Amino acid sequence: MMKFLTILNRLTKCLKIIFIRMKNHTLTTLLIITTILFSCKGEKKPDIRSVFNNSGFDNGNIDSTKNPCIDFDGFANGNWKKKNPLPATESRWGAFEILDRDNKVKLKNIVDSISKLPHLKSGSESQQIADFYRSYMDTITIEKLGLSSLDKYFERIDHIKDYTDWVNFSGELQKLGIPTFISYKVEADAHNNQMNILSLGQGGLTLGDKSYYALKESKNANLKDRMIRHIDIMYKSAGLKDVSPGSKIYELEQNVANLQLTSLMLRDQIKTYNKLSVPELSRIAPQFNWNGFLKAQGINTQTVVIEDRAYMSNLTSLLYKTPLTVLKLYTRWQLLSHFAPYLPQKYSNPHFAFFGTVMAGKKEQKSRIDMAIQELEQALGMPLGKLFVQRYFPEQDKQKISEMIENVRWVYHQRIDSLRWMSNSTKASAHKKLNTMTFKIGYPEKWPNYFGISIQPLRLIDNVIAVAVFHHNENIRKIDKPVDKTEWHSTPQTVDAFYDQYTNSACFPAGILQPPFYNHKADDAINYGAIIAAIGHEITHAFDDRGSKFDASGNLNNWWTSKDRHNFENLTKEYIEYFNQIEAQPGLHINGQLTISENIADLGGLTLAYHALEKSYDKKKQPASINGFTWQQRFFLGWAQMWHGNISPEALRNELLTNPHVPFRFRINGPLKQLREFRQAWKCNKRDSVNLNIKSIEIW
Repeated sequence: MMKFLTILNRLTKCLKIIFIRMKNHTLTTLLIITTILFSCKGEKKPDIRSVFNNSGFDNGNIDSTKNPCIDFDGFANGNWKKKNPLPATESRWGAFEILDRDNKVKLKNIVDSISKLPHLKSGSESQQIADFYRSYMDTITIEKLGLSSLDKYFERIDHIKDYTDWVNFSGELQKLGIPTFISYKVEADAHNNQMNILSLGQGGLTLGDKSYYALKESKNANLKDRMIRHIDIMYKSAGLKDVSPGSKIYELEQNVANLQLTSLMLRDQIKTYNKLSVPELSRIAPQFNWNGFLKAQGINTQTVVIEDRAYMSNLTSLLYKTPLTVLKLYTRWQLLSHFAPYLPQKYSNPHFAFFGTVMAGKKEQKSRIDMAIQELEQALGMPLGKLFVQRYFPEQDKQKISEMIENVRWVYHQRIDSLRWMSNSTKASAHKKLNTMTFKIGYPEKWPNYFGISIQPLRLIDNVIAVAVFHHNENIRKIDKPVDKTEWHSTPQTVDAFYDQYTNSACFPAGILQPPFYNHKADDAINYGAIIAAIGHEITHAFDDRGSKFDASGNLNNWWTSKDRHNFENLTKEYIEYFNQIEAQPGLHINGQLTISENIADLGGLTLAYHALEKSYDKKKQPASINGFTWQQRFFLGWAQMWHGNISPEALRNELLTNPHVPFRFRINGPLKQLREFRQAWKCNKRDSVNLNIKSIEIW
């Protein structure tokens, strides 16, 4: 009886509170009742955010002090950023990185279960996974072995007798994944995408991109000093007696960087497509033993594509004139730096201190287990991916995503028909390209075979080399062979999506088909603002400033009338200038031309997704507000949630200098301010126009 009276007394008090709050506030009645009754029951109050999670968006992330019309990222994600500071082990932290971390936890579970299995068959994928992981975790053996696994390569460098010998050995090292100033890739021929061809380009810079060698700012001068000191420290730790190796290597790299194309120049598919025979290449760069360089890598071909004739000619001339002692210094450094993460701590710790902290802004290394999973995924990602999708990817999601893609494709056809700046003849070609586009969802239909990679439980360096040589051989085997258009170039657990201009196909791995990108339990508007916009983004890549130069078959071929191309380029020029005005870091603006492809794709993806969502409601009653937000507003909240994130100043600088994507915040705010639908949804007015481009740029 006393228990009953106690409950009744609590209930009476709660009802009084409810009526008072209903009178004085406009919050959703159901939310108030639910929250108070839980507290009255004597239980812990539920996190209000969990109520909002049913919609697919956490309202606890919102900073209502911010004006959504001026800074939508600050409004939608302000509290999220405060609650999720950059972890010490990361240079950037957002939805992509958090989901990637969660996927790696799942991979760790898979590895743990495999490692417990007895009598793993030698050469099987399970044995390869288990023993690679063991070799990475066996730090006692790693410390004991020291540099011994690399001794034979250092000895080879010591015995290099002349320039030709150095060229040949550089080719051998490239088989192990060690960078040289001449990079290579095997891909579809841009003018005959049925066949693979060898493409040669630039590479080999310690700082990664020529922009770091060109900047005159004080921070870059400091970076130069830090790189030189780092090289000197690593040389000393390895017992190498060379005098001032850092300054000599930096000088060589700076001279090479001066010859390289900028990231912006590399975007020009026409100027960077130079097809010629190997004998012609030898005439352009006669001091370089091309036959020996290619043969050392196991490459047998008579036709190549090079990015830049001038680079190959000037580089090989520069290297020919460089003292052999300096070339050997550089080669030792690349060998040591490349394998440093797998060596004892006296090498791996300084390596992280420079590349992790100085270059990326990370304060701490990940745990050994986390690094082991990361390296294992790099080495044996596909075998792991096969197990990942078996355990964690619902097959029905594949069908659902397929349906979503077709809905977006249908809306894109409508958008093409409604374009006022494009003629009917070009529209017909655009429709053809859209119709022939194919999609890879979840995981590959045919899994690659990793049989033949010899993995040992106690030899990490040897395992890393074995994997590198295997992938190198698999890659060069494709040269001058037909393109396999079903092949996947990413693992299923990857948190990203891709468009391939050569095969006119888009790929959506299982890794990204999870919340907050896709949540089958979430409100439609949130999903459309996220995964549907992402699908639209990849489809739009077929029609961005680069993809639009490839036809429906995936060949570099003009399918536009000259007037239509002119109209398109005028629109893209406006969008370039719009982003050029944004100062993303003191002294550094967004490079609108470098990022234009991704910016076009974001704008197109949002436009497609919004109108696809609007169409889905045509024959239905307009959905009610959820948590005070209309479906239009929830759509844009879904977009903002997908791109929320924090980033270190060092990583932000790197992105602004080299990345074709704009950083988190501007990926959210940038395209939204071009959309009339956004301004209407949030009732933006002229007082908010300080940062708004009232004349919307509409491309697709």
